[in-house]
Amino acid sequence: MKILQVGKFYPIRGGVEKVMYDLTLGLSSEEVYCDMLCASTEGYPEGEIQLNEFARLIVVKTHLKLAATMLAPAMISTLRRIAKEYDIIHVHHPDPMAALALYCSGYKGKVIMHWHSDILNQKKLMKFYAPLQSWLIRRSDLIVGTTPVYVKDSSFLREVQPKCDYIPIGIEPFVLQPEKAEAIRQQFKGKKIIFSLGRLVTYKGYEYLVKAAALLTGDVQVVIGGTGPLMDELKALAEELGVKDKVTFLGFVSDEDVAAYYQACDCFCLSSVWKNEAFAIVQLEAMSLGKPVISTAIPGSGVSWVNQHLKSGIVVPVADETALSAGINKLLSNDLLYSQLAEGSLMRYDQLFRREKMVARTNEIYCKLLSKNNV
Repeated sequence: MKILQVGKFYPIRGGVEKVMYDLTLGLSSEEVYCDMLCASTEGYPEGEIQLNEFARLIVVKTHLKLAATMLAPAMISTLRRIAKEYDIIHVHHPDPMAALALYCSGYKGKVIMHWHSDILNQKKLMKFYAPLQSWLIRRSDLIVGTTPVYVKDSSFLREVQPKCDYIPIGIEPFVLQPEKAEAIRQQFKGKKIIFSLGRLVTYKGYEYLVKAAALLTGDVQVVIGGTGPLMDELKALAEELGVKDKVTFLGFVSDEDVAAYYQACDCFCLSSVWKNEAFAIVQLEAMSLGKPVISTAIPGSGVSWVNQHLKSGIVVPVADETALSAGINKLLSNDLLYSQLAEGSLMRYDQLFRREKMVARTNEIYCKLLSKNNV
């Protein structure tokens, strides 16, 4: 069995390409041949990297980034050249370039479409991409989402539910960093730390977390990691509300330091407000360290399937700073509840969201799909 993951870019900067890369590494560690074809980003050189005996990373040159899409014509020629080597091509959506490459490849084998999210914001892009997306939905032998909720509620997939399934995202647990975590606790000594991490963009709903800070007790510190276009606006809002001392903006947090913030915090908060937040891997990162999660009930999203209300955390109404602050205060003021949810958070991670479970589920789906040829 030979598999090709297709889509997005390298180096890894987001959830979709992280899933691709983790599947490539995880499957190849099980001696399944699995390669990954993607576009370059940040000037990364094109070429092939042999990851191990069973996996290679194929990076093609990006000529232009347009509407959050890497335009890499070499992906078309490369896929045409290598497609026939594979039993299954696993395309990760949304990625118009990957879909176009498959369309032009002449590939006749099995196709899995991994539906990470709907395209919601790029209206102009969708005018051009819609026919290609429709073709890929029809062409795919199987469409998998990351949660049962998202594939069920996507308007694009209503007519193809019989060939839809889901594979929960899984991650490796963080390596503990006790010294760094203790230094962070000392920095906010005497405070209960609410940590959040993500791009400072509209759909993340950080304005509601900043507003919620004004309603939290004085012994709570909100710590937000990440950069983005709303940084200055959010800082100005914190100052306007008189909470600039209660809200710390970390800016960019390196991969080497991020685990320490999860370890140091008392809980993780996801304040997102739009369906763009389809899953939120950051929830898994917090859960892998047994941290309760405060998240929002985004209609049609899988976020509140990942973090289950009163099992692994607390789910509150979307875009509501009063409800957000009430959820945080409820969690931090009740030691028994906190203990139960911390234990439930780690348990849910262990049961559903470890990388080996994602890999095993994917492998099972591949084998089932290929076995249909032999029936």
